Amino acid sequence: MDMSKFPGFNQQDQSADDEIDLRQLWLSIYRRKWSIISLTLVVAMLSVLVVFNITPIYRASATLLIENKSANVVSIEQVYGIDGAGSEYLQTQFELLKSRAMAERVVRQLNLETHPEFDPRQQPAPLVDWRGLIKGVLPTLPVDLEAPAPLSEAQIFDAVVRAFRERISVSPQGKTQLVEVSVEMADAATAALAANALADGYIESQLEAKLDMTQTATSWMNERLGGLKNSLDESERRLQAFLEQENLLNLGGITTVSASELSNTGERLTDAKRERNAAESMYRQVSAISGSDYRRLSSVPAVIADPVVAQFKAAEATASAKVQELSRRYGPKHPAMIAAQTDLNSARESLKAQVEQVVGAIENNYRLAMANEQGLQSSFEQNKEQIQNISRNEFRLRELQREVETNRSLYDTFMTRLKETTATQDLETVNARVVDRAVVPESPVKPKKSLIVALATMLALMLGMGLALLLDMLNNTFKGTADIESKLNLPVLGIIPLLKGKAGNVARQFSHGKDKAFAESVRTIRTGLVLSGMDNPYKVTVITSSVPGEGKSSVSSNLAMALGQMDKVLLIDADMRRPTVAKNYEFAVGTPGLANLIAGTAQLKDCIQQADGIDVMTAGMVPPNPLELLSSERFTKLLAQLSEQYDRIIIDSAPTQAVSDALVLAQHANAVIYVVKSESTAIPHVKAGIGKLLQLGAPVKGVVLNQLDVKKAAKYGYSYGGYYDYYGYSKTTAEA
Repeated sequence: MDMSKFPGFNQQDQSADDEIDLRQLWLSIYRRKWSIISLTLVVAMLSVLVVFNITPIYRASATLLIENKSANVVSIEQVYGIDGAGSEYLQTQFELLKSRAMAERVVRQLNLETHPEFDPRQQPAPLVDWRGLIKGVLPTLPVDLEAPAPLSEAQIFDAVVRAFRERISVSPQGKTQLVEVSVEMADAATAALAANALADGYIESQLEAKLDMTQTATSWMNERLGGLKNSLDESERRLQAFLEQENLLNLGGITTVSASELSNTGERLTDAKRERNAAESMYRQVSAISGSDYRRLSSVPAVIADPVVAQFKAAEATASAKVQELSRRYGPKHPAMIAAQTDLNSARESLKAQVEQVVGAIENNYRLAMANEQGLQSSFEQNKEQIQNISRNEFRLRELQREVETNRSLYDTFMTRLKETTATQDLETVNARVVDRAVVPESPVKPKKSLIVALATMLALMLGMGLALLLDMLNNTFKGTADIESKLNLPVLGIIPLLKGKAGNVARQFSHGKDKAFAESVRTIRTGLVLSGMDNPYKVTVITSSVPGEGKSSVSSNLAMALGQMDKVLLIDADMRRPTVAKNYEFAVGTPGLANLIAGTAQLKDCIQQADGIDVMTAGMVPPNPLELLSSERFTKLLAQLSEQYDRIIIDSAPTQAVSDALVLAQHANAVIYVVKSESTAIPHVKAGIGKLLQLGAPVKGVVLNQLDVKKAAKYGYSYGGYYDYYGYSKTTAEA
């Protein structure tokens, strides 16, 4: 049901719930202050008893200096392979100090297997024998509940070692190489002995490890040295065999042909090739002319270059010119002509002979150049092959020499390291030493009794406060008028205080009670009801609540008596299911009332009784169908008739959450008053009841907060002076 559409409900409820009211939180805590204080004191006392029964634990600490690198008498770091640089080295040493091997060494040294703190055989027996208890309760349970078999020596030793390792702590001292080794035990003296034994055992283990490594390195190097010696001998044998095979004495003896000789041969070969090319060119010039035409041959540059040929050619030309000249004057048989012709023929023969000689010389020169070139080429190739062979032999020789030198170097290095290791085998060096030995501690390190008690007390206080706030949050009821006004958005007509230990009938407390504050609270409700209907006084007022037991009948009765002081009032008990008015006014059993009147079994005058200045109509007989009677036409006419006879009619109705009687009666009412019991009725029930009334258009004029513990509320910060005479004003006036 959406309550936001009714005038009594709005969105302010949700926004108010979303805000954190620090004052309300403080009041919730203050309201349960004695419970919180009691819880805190109980926890504090229990924590004191617990901490004083806890066995004190003492811590003994020894300080070690762990250097990054140990002092080396000779350079044998490569043998051990230890690089002490970096934080990883120190972390490794810390773990070695906490290792099982170190713990076993200390346990054996101090014989901790028999110490009461570690020996499982000397531990106290459990307070409850669960095995015997289960076996006694369930004897047929198929589980082996027999006592466990006794522990063996190995199991006892393992348990002691594990327990001792849990007592060890190793912590570096700042950014230094100092390390604090601590042991925590209930026995202070044994703790100091264990810390010192742990520090000494660490140093001894380092010495033993170095000695073992030295012996291992020596053994390995002896084996390796034998292999290196064999390799050196084998390489030397291969070198000697090569020298003997090649008939070499040394590297200088095999280089019989120098590079300069090969270079000279190459230069001569180049010159021979050049000469051969020139001779070949001349040869090709003369060989290109076929036959033995000396005239054409004489014109070849290679031939004409010969001075004799040139001379003979000039003589021929001169003789030819002379013949030409004489032929113009003489005949062929003239002696002069014959002599000239003879000279010309002689010159030609000489030229021809010379040309043939020059051509022959050219051919011979070409053949000699060819032969010379081929000879030099053959010599160059032979020298080249010989030098290549020499280079291969030299390379092989160098390779064999390097192998011998390498094997000799390795052999010498291992021999040197072996001598160094052997020389330092008996020298014990270690990279750690004890700076401060552990002393017997005088005061325990735990438990920190004051801190534990303080923390337990603080936690108990916070727990108490949290429980107080949680209970306050879970208490979904109306604790004051502010809750009603904020959550229901309806006016509070007044409050009825809780009467503690009061004698008498609460329903008639207003008329003959002696509680002035109670009477004043009823008058306050009366005033609020009268003032809200000043212009149109409420003729019929229905009083209802959410659930039974909220005191609506008492409110109806007392309000009717208060209104009876001013007007003619009729109180009607319309709760025909659980009527209480007849009992409250001590009417006789069977007194006719509303049910009889509506059913027509009684007259109006018989159903109305007078008491405490008002007229009272009881519920009468309990009918099987109360809702049908209240919904009948006869009830409507009856209510109209009574409205003409009385100034005000107060109707005590059934609760809204139980039945629907109040919803029917509200249709005939001019005002509806809703009664809420303080710190009892759940808020959702009240909202649901008022929502039903508002949905039907019922005139809900206000709420009465009933059975409120005013003194308790005043201590919690709530003041209700505006709702009733909490300040004693009326009492003072009466006495005055």
